Amino acid sequence: MILFFKSTSRSRTRTISFEDNFDDHQQELKKKKNITEGACCSTSLTVWRKSLLFSCEGFTVIGSDGSLVYRVDNYSGRGRPGQVILMDGSGKPILTMFRRKKFGLVDKWLIFEGEVDDCSNKKTAKKPIFCAKKSLNVLQANINVLAYVYRGMSCKRHSYVVEGSYVQRSCKVLDESRRVVVEIKKKETMIGGGVSFGQEVFLLIVQPGFDSGFAMALILLLDQMFS
Repeated sequence: MILFFKSTSRSRTRTISFEDNFDDHQQELKKKKNITEGACCSTSLTVWRKSLLFSCEGFTVIGSDGSLVYRVDNYSGRGRPGQVILMDGSGKPILTMFRRKKFGLVDKWLIFEGEVDDCSNKKTAKKPIFCAKKSLNVLQANINVLAYVYRGMSCKRHSYVVEGSYVQRSCKVLDESRRVVVEIKKKETMIGGGVSFGQEVFLLIVQPGFDSGFAMALILLLDQMFS
């Protein structure tokens, strides 16, 4: 995969191959920590919308030290339809997400702890720890709202709200007190700053006290809702 981008300079056009230079990118991250992370102790992760496995779609998440933190290798039709499994760097399942289609206007996305094969059997299935709903802007006063996240299935008041634009990789997750706990931003190259990697590589910034695995799960849900 070749990522093309155009410099803000009038006379230069640059091309970056993120896939071919993956090792160089890891070394770059080891040498220079993210400024935001150093300032407020937040966690900065680089999200690559690409699986490291051949002929498999998914996500690869890299830490600020260049380590492989999370991975998704069964995305887009692999495994059970509507099922996405988030794994740690070693391949251990952390969270499982299912899309529950309904005949109404709003579909639900359920988030389970660990690996879940089937959520339809109510007697044997685990209970979801979170439930997410895509916002219908025609019914909402705030058109910037992308999704609402609830604890479990029975809670009627949302715990988190996602605002912004996932397509533009510019989102914020806010808690009930309107405090920003997660941000999704475009990633800019350190070479000739101000040049974006595009939509396939972006930053996930997680504030202290918020689980980075859950933050990545929210990205997977947004990707299903808006890609």
